[in-house]
Amino acid sequence: MAKKYAIVKELDEAVNLKDGTTVLQFETRLQGGLECGGAYLKYLSPQDAGWKPKEFDNESPYSIMFGPDKCGATNKVHFILKHKNPKSGEYIEHHLKYPPSVPSDKLTHVYTAILKPDNEVSILIDGDEKKKASFLSAEDFEPPLIPSKTIPDPDDKKPEDWDERAKIPDPDAVKPENWDEDAPMEIEDEEAVKPEGWLDDEPDEIDDPEATKPEDWDDEEDGEWEAPKIENPKCEIAPGCGEWKRPMKRNPAYKGKWSPPLIDNPSYRGIWKPQEIPNPSYFELEKPDFDPIAAIGIEIWTMQDGILFDNILIAKNDKVAESYRETTWKPKFEVEKEKQKAEDEAADSARLAGFQRKVFDVLYKVADTPFLSKYKHQILDLIEHAETQPNLTIGVLVSIVVIILTIFFKLIFGGKKQV
Repeated sequence: MAKKYAIVKELDEAVNLKDGTTVLQFETRLQGGLECGGAYLKYLSPQDAGWKPKEFDNESPYSIMFGPDKCGATNKVHFILKHKNPKSGEYIEHHLKYPPSVPSDKLTHVYTAILKPDNEVSILIDGDEKKKASFLSAEDFEPPLIPSKTIPDPDDKKPEDWDERAKIPDPDAVKPENWDEDAPMEIEDEEAVKPEGWLDDEPDEIDDPEATKPEDWDDEEDGEWEAPKIENPKCEIAPGCGEWKRPMKRNPAYKGKWSPPLIDNPSYRGIWKPQEIPNPSYFELEKPDFDPIAAIGIEIWTMQDGILFDNILIAKNDKVAESYRETTWKPKFEVEKEKQKAEDEAADSARLAGFQRKVFDVLYKVADTPFLSKYKHQILDLIEHAETQPNLTIGVLVSIVVIILTIFFKLIFGGKKQV
């Protein structure tokens, strides 16, 4: 069942993102995996932007949204920046293009976003850089932070006489006199000859001569009984049965419906586009105008429970974030990884033990076969020995196969005497 969760923590002091480096980092563990839902954080703007902690929801204004999100075709570590257009005053969401994917296991992972003073942002997962982008590049954010200088004129309309057809039917073309639009596509092949041995009077199917009327058949209730049909055996050895008809062939006179050929359109003016005008929302930007971070919020919709967050960090030095990864995340991750490995090996062993149990059950049944009665004691000894040492299962299977093959060859060749 889908559920929505929201919690917010106000900071003692707002963090200014405009000066120097800022590092956003947190750990999350998806204990039940992540099939459909989010595990991201929202770095909220100051409350004067119009929100209250007790009313925190998905409409609360944020500066940055960062973290894993996965559902259906969506599988990415979001990085979304809300930026105010100084001309229009509108806040616009700018999404990082081609973000990294979410790790697919159930271990704790640490997500890091480093905002640098040179307008670059780096996205790290477990300390490894997965994405680097520039805030001012139209190739890295959609839509770009800096709008285009011009936009299509919304008031410009295509003239009624604008002709976008590159080719037109030739108005001077005339259908040839010998063009027959009614000629069929196929005609009978007059040169075809009926194959020798064709059985004109034989049907393709005949009544099944071996079929008999059921004893409980009631003509009044079930109707008149008819034998089922079978393929006529005479037709299997003959070229064919029934009425012979000439095969069809393509009509060389067929031309279909006539249409005039296409010629270049003398009135062609190309594909119409509205003219470009200066963009009233265009502005120049040397650095992003980030809103400060005044609180951290978890506001997610998810189909899974068991999403854990830990060690949420905002720092002005990436070395601090690196230290946290080494001292708090990495030891935890290594323990979880070893535990997961042991659990996977135990599960594999359980599956193997179940398979071996089934093998031994089959081998006991094989030992009870009268065909192998002379060797039953020998086979049982092999099975019991293998049960005490399961790694010998394959060897026991091979031994029993050898015994069976030995008996088989003795039965075939052992009782024969040479002449």
